[in-house]
Amino acid sequence: MDNISEKRQAFINALFPAGVPRLWCPLLTHYRKDSTIDFDRMSAHFNHIARWVKGFLIPGSTGDGWELDDQETLKVAEFAIGQAQKHEISLLLGALKTDIETMKQTISSMLMLIGQQDMTGKKDVARLLRAKRVCGFTICPAKGKALTQVEIEAGLAEILDIGMPMALYQLPQVTENEVAPETFGRLMKKYPNLVFFKDSGGRDGIATSDFDKGNIFFVRGAEGDYARWLKDAGGPYEGFLLSTANCFPRELRALIENLERGEQKKALEISERLTIAIGEVFALVQPLPCGNSFTNANKSIDHFFAFGPLAVAKEGPMLHAKVSIPGNIISATGAILTRCNLMPEKGYME
Repeated sequence: MDNISEKRQAFINALFPAGVPRLWCPLLTHYRKDSTIDFDRMSAHFNHIARWVKGFLIPGSTGDGWELDDQETLKVAEFAIGQAQKHEISLLLGALKTDIETMKQTISSMLMLIGQQDMTGKKDVARLLRAKRVCGFTICPAKGKALTQVEIEAGLAEILDIGMPMALYQLPQVTENEVAPETFGRLMKKYPNLVFFKDSGGRDGIATSDFDKGNIFFVRGAEGDYARWLKDAGGPYEGFLLSTANCFPRELRALIENLERGEQKKALEISERLTIAIGEVFALVQPLPCGNSFTNANKSIDHFFAFGPLAVAKEGPMLHAKVSIPGNIISATGAILTRCNLMPEKGYME
């Protein structure tokens, strides 16, 4: 185990020479009215939040990672690689597919974007990753409610055997299963290239389990009650990878910095205000028949951060399903932001 931990630390030191960012964002994928990807809008959004966020997962669930087709996934990944170098941030590329073989194919295609022709070549992949500021690939268990832990472990091992740095993402809302703590422990002890873990399930079973986590960097993806989850406040996580970093990067950065300084009262005030606003907007979008709540809620909020208070008069943002968020949800979102003192004075698209 010590040898595995040492190898993992070497991975982490090479991929994150300035340290692992504590705040990560799964960037939204924006669309034009004709449903094509709006990379101009995504660039403006990236420019806005990169002041506070130094780690990105693209495409993540919030960025429609599960809905994008193969071509769209690679287009978004290529965009992300360019932005990562421009802004000098750390980038996790999301290989969010529902089966192991497709995940492997996606990783192989993404490697070609950084100049590696296949997953078995002799080229210095670590050097290529560092040059492109890519710090790994994000994977989930294969989808299936009936999958046993033996099957989940075997599938993840097949991907980890590739040898690339990997981030394991717990997302039962999509995969319909969870990696058990015991399964995680076995993978952790075998694979030094398992360097990052995110849990958006809300049960936090692995993070709160009483075993050595082997210097893997743990981030929480579930929303709400933020102030108590970081290690600075006695929680089990080193950082956050939050959908709402798309909209509240400044507030979340301030929350983390307050906890680092021991100013828990200030952190709690931010946490409570965000929890109220986000909880109400997430509830607003639940009736929408397409998309997911992470995407739909953040697109509703980001609409105002893009266009300011007058965004209420604009057509709602487009979803991957080629429909826009209806005006009543946009209007209600604006009212929530105003009441919680979170409405921007001016939008980043103005």
